Amino acid sequence: MEQYEPDSLSAAQLAAMRRSLTNGRGALTRRSLLRASGVGALTLGGLAGLSACGIPPAKREGQGPASTDFSDKEKQLNFSNWTQYIDISEDEKHRPTLEAFTKRTGIKVKYTEDINDNVEFFGKIKPQLAAGQDTGRDLICVTDWLAARIIRLGWAQKLDPANLPTAYTNLAPQFRRPDWDPGRAYSYPWTGISTVIAYNVKATGGRKIDSVTQLLDDPKLKGRVAFLSEMRDSIGMTLLDMGKDPGKVTTADFDLALGRLQKGVDTKQIRRFTGNDYTADLSKGDIAACLAWAGDLIQLQVDNPDIRFAIPAAGYMTSTDNLLVPANARHKTNAEKLIDYYYEPPVAAQLAAYINYVCPVDGVRPELAKIDPELASNTLILPDQAMAAKSHAFRSLTAEEETAYEEKFAKLIGA
Repeated sequence: MEQYEPDSLSAAQLAAMRRSLTNGRGALTRRSLLRASGVGALTLGGLAGLSACGIPPAKREGQGPASTDFSDKEKQLNFSNWTQYIDISEDEKHRPTLEAFTKRTGIKVKYTEDINDNVEFFGKIKPQLAAGQDTGRDLICVTDWLAARIIRLGWAQKLDPANLPTAYTNLAPQFRRPDWDPGRAYSYPWTGISTVIAYNVKATGGRKIDSVTQLLDDPKLKGRVAFLSEMRDSIGMTLLDMGKDPGKVTTADFDLALGRLQKGVDTKQIRRFTGNDYTADLSKGDIAACLAWAGDLIQLQVDNPDIRFAIPAAGYMTSTDNLLVPANARHKTNAEKLIDYYYEPPVAAQLAAYINYVCPVDGVRPELAKIDPELASNTLILPDQAMAAKSHAFRSLTAEEETAYEEKFAKLIGA
């Protein structure tokens, strides 16, 4: 099969990748934009929206309904994604990897950046999915908890392995078996998101901060600690520090972790719970240490050499944004071809160089090194084996658990 070679990139395309470190995802990542919008979207009213309009709790397991595939006759594809979540040219008029895909396959991609929030986007497509209608989208990119819900409701099409040989071979081991889609029968990750500990070494007096215990108990950090307004990250990291597996969390475990964070709030050890806005305070030193998203730290370290990160010995939390083919999509095979294309290491390297998130593709390191050796050695983009072994995902929650847990967490952080 013809491969897309990164050494054929123009100087303008390479410059665009560099520009991403100071604009767009590198400066304010998609993940941060979502979470900076506040926990409210995922609590109370937001969660109610997931089960409103007569949609039943997510209990259904099994294949989504098959639909007529027009891929052979219609060489097109509609792809909905988050803003600034794909490589673009310096003049922002071209998307090089998508254009190369069209040149190779003849499949035209209508690429729409119409996902700003998981709950909001689900609200857009929910009526059509519930009615068994085409959403007008052949490929969507949603975060793991929403992907799980769509799959359980039977609103995603089962992928054909015959159309995904590259993706199946090159999918990194740590992404292969999420509990909500074992064996990746319905989804493939677009990117991974890591939650780690960040600290300003100048603000900590030269000390390394590498555990949640330090964040919550070190008196020298009192009032200069931040946790995240994303429940799964803050609770998950606290559970790991307590020796408990977020992948097997019980309500009793959750309440223990919540209580530990509540103590940090009551004693004013925790300054606040944040979205992306921790970045400015961390750089200034007003926050000495915090939980952070890896996508932010690459840019922060470029701007401020005092910013460091640490992977706790207890482990760290990961989540994913995932590609799904909605039920009744018209161009399923075309969508599968695009998924498979992005698992070719040269293509995956170009994407990773631009967006700076964890790349889920094995074998990408040599290709990324051709673009930027520093990025290829950055474990925030390509976790090494030791780091990958410490990654943990929050288990799938039932609709009832999700509502209860988010309500408790919202009360904790004052949302």
